[in-house]
Amino acid sequence: MSALPKAPLNIVILAAGRGTRMRSEQPKVLHAIGGQSLLAHVLATARALKPTRICVVIGHGADPVRTASAAPDVAFAVQSPQLGTGHAVAQALPHLAAGGTTLVLYGDVPLVSAATLQQVLDAPAKALVVLTTVLEQPKGYGRILRNRAGAVTAIVEEKDATARQREVREVNTGILRIPTAKLSAWLAKIGNDNAQREYYLTDLIKLALADRVPVAAVVADDNWETLGANSKRELAQLERLLQWRRAIALMETGVTLLDPMRIDIRGELTCGSDVSIDVGCVFEGKVALADGVTIGPNCVLRDMTIGAETHIEAFSHLDGGVTGARCRIGPYARIRPATTLADEVHLGNFVEAKAADIGHGSKANHLAYVGDTTVGARVNIGAGTITCNYDGANKHRTIIEDDVFIGSDTQLVAPVTIRRGATIGAGSTITKEAPADALTLSRSKQMTVPGWKRPQKSVKGNG
Repeated sequence: MSALPKAPLNIVILAAGRGTRMRSEQPKVLHAIGGQSLLAHVLATARALKPTRICVVIGHGADPVRTASAAPDVAFAVQSPQLGTGHAVAQALPHLAAGGTTLVLYGDVPLVSAATLQQVLDAPAKALVVLTTVLEQPKGYGRILRNRAGAVTAIVEEKDATARQREVREVNTGILRIPTAKLSAWLAKIGNDNAQREYYLTDLIKLALADRVPVAAVVADDNWETLGANSKRELAQLERLLQWRRAIALMETGVTLLDPMRIDIRGELTCGSDVSIDVGCVFEGKVALADGVTIGPNCVLRDMTIGAETHIEAFSHLDGGVTGARCRIGPYARIRPATTLADEVHLGNFVEAKAADIGHGSKANHLAYVGDTTVGARVNIGAGTITCNYDGANKHRTIIEDDVFIGSDTQLVAPVTIRRGATIGAGSTITKEAPADALTLSRSKQMTVPGWKRPQKSVKGNG
């Protein structure tokens, strides 16, 4: 016997507000935490619920919000002017699938989890379901009113609440689930007879009760999930909450964080066993740390894959590359995109590698630039070495074969090849192929000028 088809799930995300308290020209929902916009976090959570339709209601800054959030599974409805949450949801009606249920989320409430929202969806199918939370200081929030039996009877906005109602600590988060078949009719009945002269979505509660539709409440266990961002201060608070959650998740998998309050993950970070991360590190894009990796303080890693037991010293910046196992990088080293290090490579202080493939056991320990270069195994690159890869119009590649020794203060002018086992004398500028197993150098002849005297400053007279 085949399973019954799943009822449609619509998700409406309200993202039309100006956010005047942000004091920014950027639309509120495009402000970022954890490397993504507030709205992007909400969309990711919405997608985790596998909805039939997603509709984002836009208004202020509609064009940039649409551009930033455009995707095949997202429809947009424009709310202009902005006349309240009820009015906003009404604009989404043409985009919703018939039947099933509709879940309303907010583009500036980014931390609500899919697990909490699933509890809302799992409540009795025919009920209108509100997500609530309990706050020690509920100022500014709509209060949940219940009867003696504990059933929800109304949601009253603070500006319309009596003194006694304001003492209630259970508050409305704004997130609710509504039977789609009832939504259009109920929205048409909402009035704006309130202090703000707006059409409140919360008025659906009394309309549901009048239609004898049960009203259920799901209380969020963690009230931080329901926090929104209306100011830069609140945005910063959400950032730290998100980073704390991510730090806790890392430590639960065995990662050592020297201070979990001082880490920023602005993308996706995966770690093997016995990974240690010092303070002040920033991870962006997709970063993977294999077993036994150690990251020193104040490093920035973006789109990097780090091999097992590699140690990255303080203040290193690594972007768009791959390292093998047991590498030593830094301090103050920089890896730029398209760089690959084999096992046991050393890049020391103030060494930069860009679009470089560096072979097993090779070293550049001090003050070097290795760009657009293929380096073989067991190569030693001396301090002050530069691969001169750019001619002002095009990039050219340098080839350094296995077992090469390059002396300090050397310039390799690409395109050029240094053959296996070659030695380059310090202070050389190499423009032609260096043969294998030979010493190649290019220096001006050293000379001493007899009788030369250093110039002296003239003595000015008094007068």
